[in-house]
Amino acid sequence: MTNRAVLAEALIAQTPWSNAIRTPLAGDASHRRYERLTDPDTGQTAVLMDSAPGKAEPVEAFVRMAKYLRKIGLSAPEIYAEDTEFGFLLLEDFGDDLFARVLEQHPKMERELYGAATDVLIELHKAPTLSLPSYDPTLMTELAALAFTKYAQAILGEYDTDARVRFEHRFSDILHRETSGSKVVVQRDYHAENMIWLPNREGVKRVGLLDFQTAMLGHPAYDLVSMLQDVRRDVSPGTEMRMVNRYITATGVNDHDFRTAYAVLGAQRNLRILGVFARLATEHGKPNYIDLIPATWAHLMRDLNHPALVTVSDLLRDALPAPTPVNLDRLRQT
Repeated sequence: MTNRAVLAEALIAQTPWSNAIRTPLAGDASHRRYERLTDPDTGQTAVLMDSAPGKAEPVEAFVRMAKYLRKIGLSAPEIYAEDTEFGFLLLEDFGDDLFARVLEQHPKMERELYGAATDVLIELHKAPTLSLPSYDPTLMTELAALAFTKYAQAILGEYDTDARVRFEHRFSDILHRETSGSKVVVQRDYHAENMIWLPNREGVKRVGLLDFQTAMLGHPAYDLVSMLQDVRRDVSPGTEMRMVNRYITATGVNDHDFRTAYAVLGAQRNLRILGVFARLATEHGKPNYIDLIPATWAHLMRDLNHPALVTVSDLLRDALPAPTPVNLDRLRQT
């Protein structure tokens, strides 16, 4: 038994799940591991999160965000037990009804589920914020440049450093101009595989929230574009349009400014994702992420059509290689 297995056993032994049956759950792009614990007598379940210090985000961030989200009336998992020193949490089990799975079986529910998820953001953005790091133009520009240093580099063997410098200068200016103003808590990975449908609850509580430990303070459009420009499943154009309208109507934000920020942040997010997926494939042995790159590219190309991005659109189209079959094969072979 490994040291971490011993530590996990020690935490579980202090809870009602000490005799539970343990089964692995699918992980995510991080180094975290998950198990479902099932009590053989009652059938009650819980989820064990194993987030080894130094390899994944500290569990203290998850605990803090979970308590905050629950306090403002949203459905984050209740924390049954915690070992923050060694990176273990025992959490409420929301079940397996991820939005992505529900919509695969019941595509006609798309508007209902995304309506509820949009209302979660409306509620979250009304709440007092936490003291969190800022997802500011400097950091967003640095992360967007991963499209050069990880994606283009992996495919081409090198990237145009001059183009990257020009991009960073111009894109930083765009972000400063178009995404300024008051900040809200942004979860940063708000999409169909991080939300669980809880139909027995009411209102915004029907959306179970996961993977929010890297939350920061950022523009209100960020999580909306994360949800609606989802590289893991195609959100219908009609649903995307309705949800953007729903948010604007409910919050009273300036229509033009919000839609502009939405496109700019969409471009930033999709550039970052290109780099992250290429890095996961080439440096972390996760080639399945290559399959998501064409969808990411398609979202990026659509965002770049917005007039606010005119100073970087041609530069990016020229400097970044399109995800052709040949280029995707190069990523797989790197």
